[in-house]
Amino acid sequence: MLNKKNAQKDNQAEVEERGQWGSKVEFILAVAGNVVGLGNVWRFPYLCYKNGGGAFLVPYLVFVVTCGVPLFLLETTMGQFTQEGSITCWRKLCPLSEGIGYGGHLIVLYNCMTYIIILSWALLYLVFSFRSQLPWASCNNHWNTEGCLDFSTRNSTSEWTNQTDRTSAVTEFWERRVLAISGGIEELGSIRWEVLLCLIVMWIICYFCVWKGVKSTGKVVYFTATFPYVMLFILLVRGLSLPGARQGVVFYLLPELSRLADPQVWMEAGAQLFFSYSLGVGSLTVLGSYNEYNNNCYKDCLWLCLLNSCTSVVAGFAVFSVLGFMAQEHGIPIEEVAESGPGLAFIAYPQAVAMMPLPQLWSICFFVMLLLLGLDTQFVGVEVVMTSVMDMFPTAMRRAGRRERFLLLFCLLCFFSQLVMITEGGMYVFQIFDHYACNGACILFLCVFESLSLAWLFGRYRLYGIIKDMTGMHANPFFKICWLYLTPLVSLGTFICSLVWYQPLTYNRWYVYPTWAYVLGWVLALSSILTVPGWALYKLGTGTGNLSQRFHHLCQPHPDYTLSQKRETELQRTREEELQQFTVI
Repeated sequence: MLNKKNAQKDNQAEVEERGQWGSKVEFILAVAGNVVGLGNVWRFPYLCYKNGGGAFLVPYLVFVVTCGVPLFLLETTMGQFTQEGSITCWRKLCPLSEGIGYGGHLIVLYNCMTYIIILSWALLYLVFSFRSQLPWASCNNHWNTEGCLDFSTRNSTSEWTNQTDRTSAVTEFWERRVLAISGGIEELGSIRWEVLLCLIVMWIICYFCVWKGVKSTGKVVYFTATFPYVMLFILLVRGLSLPGARQGVVFYLLPELSRLADPQVWMEAGAQLFFSYSLGVGSLTVLGSYNEYNNNCYKDCLWLCLLNSCTSVVAGFAVFSVLGFMAQEHGIPIEEVAESGPGLAFIAYPQAVAMMPLPQLWSICFFVMLLLLGLDTQFVGVEVVMTSVMDMFPTAMRRAGRRERFLLLFCLLCFFSQLVMITEGGMYVFQIFDHYACNGACILFLCVFESLSLAWLFGRYRLYGIIKDMTGMHANPFFKICWLYLTPLVSLGTFICSLVWYQPLTYNRWYVYPTWAYVLGWVLALSSILTVPGWALYKLGTGTGNLSQRFHHLCQPHPDYTLSQKRETELQRTREEELQQFTVI
C-alpha cells in the first residue's frame, strides 16, 4: 500500500507546470508579433488605395470600434481568467459553445499550412538577393522568354505602355523561376526543390521557436517582434526620400468619399480588420492564458489595438512611396503598378528595389522584414494548437519530452500535407486554401457566436466583474453595448454581405477553376463553420434530462470559474440598479 502511494506521488510529480510569461513585456511582444503580420504591409495599403484612399479609414475605424477592440479584449480576458487554451476555456465558461474553439482551430490549422508557404517564397527571394545582380532585374536568364520586358532601362515609357504581349522580368522570375506555374490545378507537375528546401528551413526555425512553450517563445519575440519595425523604419525613410514618393503617398490617402456607398468597401474593411487583429481563432485567448491573473489586460488590449492599426497606416507610406517612385521612373499611372498580397511582395516591390541604387541592400531589408513579420504569426499559430491539445489532455501531455515529440509530429503532418502546394500547380491549391479555408467569412461567423455566447449566455455582468476582479479597473460601458448588440450585428451583417456578393475565385483574373475545385473550397470553408451548430446539437442530444434542462446546464460556467459569492452579489445589485433606472426612464 505504501509503495502504491509513493508511486502515485511520483506520477503526479512528473506532470509539468503549465508555465507563464517571464514578464509582461514577453506577452506584449508575443501579441504584437502575432497581430502585426504580412496583412499590415501587403494588404491594408492596397485596400486603402483601392477603396477610396483616406475614405477607407472611415469603415475601417467603424469596425475597429464596434468589433476589433471589444473582441480583442473579450478573447484576451477569456484566456487570462481561465488560464486555459482556446478549446478548454469554453468548457469552463459556456460548454454549449465549445464548437467555436474547434472551428477556430481548423482555421489555425489551414493557416499554418498556407502561411509558411509564403515565408518559404520570401526566404528564396532573400537568398537570391545576395547575388551580384538581382535575377529578376533583367531578361538575360534561361527562364526568360522573347516577350520579356527589361525594366532596368529607366524611363522606358513606350515599352511599358505597349506591353500587350509582353511580360516584365520580375513577373517571369516569379511565375517561371520560382513557381514554374502550370496551366491549371489539373496539372500539378513536380515539386519545386528550391522551395522545398526553404520550406524545410522555415519549419525547423518554427519548431525551435515554440518547442519549449512560452519559455522559448517569450525569448524569441524580443527579436522577431521588434526587428521588423527597424526594417520598416529604414524602408520608410528610404521610400520617402525617393523621387515620386509624394505622388505615391497622395494616391494612397487621397479621399474619395463616394466609395463609402459601395458595400464592397465595407466588407473588405471588415475582413481586413478581423484578419489583422487575429480575432475568432483563439490565438489571443492562448496568449492571454499565460498571463498572471492580475495582469492589466484591459489597458494592454487598448494599446495593442492602437499599435496594430497604426502599423498598417505607416506601412502604407513605406509601400506607396516606393510605388510612386517606380511609376515616375516609367512615366505611367501608379494604378498600373499597385498590387496586393503576393503581387506586391514578389512582383511590384522587388521590381521597384531593382531600380534603386544598392538594390541588394533594399531587397534584403524588405524580405527580412517579411520573414520576421510572418514568422511570429506562424509560430503563434502552432503554439495555439499545442497549448490547446496540452490543456485538453494535461496528465498525458505535460510530461517530459512529450510536448517536443507531439510538436514534431504536428510539424511533419503539416509539412507533408502542404507538399502539393509547392508543385508546379501548387499555386492554384494554395489559393483555394487561402481564399476559402482561411476566409474572412468563416472568422466572422465564429465571432458572431463568440460575442453572443459570452454576452448573453455567460453574462455581460460576469465579464465586467471578471475584468474588474483581474485588473482593478471598470471597463467602459460601451463595451457592454458592443458585446450585446453592435459586435454580433455588425459581424453578422458583414458575413451575410460576403455571401450575397460572393465572387468565384480566379487566378490572375483569367484562370477559372474547375467545378470540383470550388466544391473543395466550400467544403474547407464549411468545415470550420459547421463545428459551431454541430457541437451544440451533439451536446444537446447526448445530455441528461429534458431539452430545457440540458440547455440550461450547458450554458452554466464551471463552478470553479465563477467569481466569489460576494462579487456575484455585487453584480446582482448592479443589475437591479440599472433595471430600476431603466424603469424610471
